[in-house]
Amino acid sequence: METQYKALLLDLDGTLIGPSGLPHPRTTAAIHRLVAGGVRVMIATGRSDAGTIPILKHLNLLTPAVVFNGAGIWCPVKERLLEERTLSDTKIARVFEYAAASGLYMIAMQAGQKFARHPQSPGEERCLFGLEGLHLVDEAELPRERLMRITLFSETYTDCYVMLADVKAAVGEPLYYTNFPLNALYEHIGSPFQVVDVQPPCRGKGEAVRFLWDTEGIRPEEVVAIGDATNDLPMFEAAGLAVAMQNAMQATLDAADRVIGTADTDTIATLAEELWPHCFQGIEQAG
Repeated sequence: METQYKALLLDLDGTLIGPSGLPHPRTTAAIHRLVAGGVRVMIATGRSDAGTIPILKHLNLLTPAVVFNGAGIWCPVKERLLEERTLSDTKIARVFEYAAASGLYMIAMQAGQKFARHPQSPGEERCLFGLEGLHLVDEAELPRERLMRITLFSETYTDCYVMLADVKAAVGEPLYYTNFPLNALYEHIGSPFQVVDVQPPCRGKGEAVRFLWDTEGIRPEEVVAIGDATNDLPMFEAAGLAVAMQNAMQATLDAADRVIGTADTDTIATLAEELWPHCFQGIEQAG
């Protein structure tokens, strides 16, 4: 008997969100049909809560969303974090020390707000493009407590994996790290910067699968996960069906059970119609 999938996990940038900055209209309509049909649709993103809220509002999606790559779970109904993991003071101090010694640009993130020192080059300034809830402060005013993530940027490294290895060696474990070339994001195409995110210990986006089991009784094998980057691998490993976008990073393509189209198309809507046909019955007649 085929598995009846009960939940859909959606990454944002490069998956649900393409170059336009919003989901494809047909995909938005499909998400509404899924929700009305009883499918649990949940966002699982590396974005902060502040960066995720506008998309939840656009979709009119009331399901909690995994944010900060699993370090937090935001509830749009209660308008607060249901879960919030923060870095220890010791780890924060180590990251700050390493960033200063290595000349890395840095964003310190708390729930609802981000802090960065005033950029000292056009490249650093472009790193901040599109960030929600950002405060520019003097370096001495950067917060050093209750941080959910510290994002490090380097224009010196040419490989984000080499950068990650150096950050790990300096800061240590247990932590949850993510890394990527900044030009993997549509709004930063052409950027030479490499990025490493330092986050509290967690399951990454696999926290979404755990949350669905804890709160809804939805088993991991009943979950479909769609993504495009290496930070989507934890939910791919935990979910029953892992779906990569055609534009995904190679490691994500290799881990996927199947591959669909690109983020600037309605490919997610087409997949939804295939997996949950009962949610779309009568739609052609109604049209």
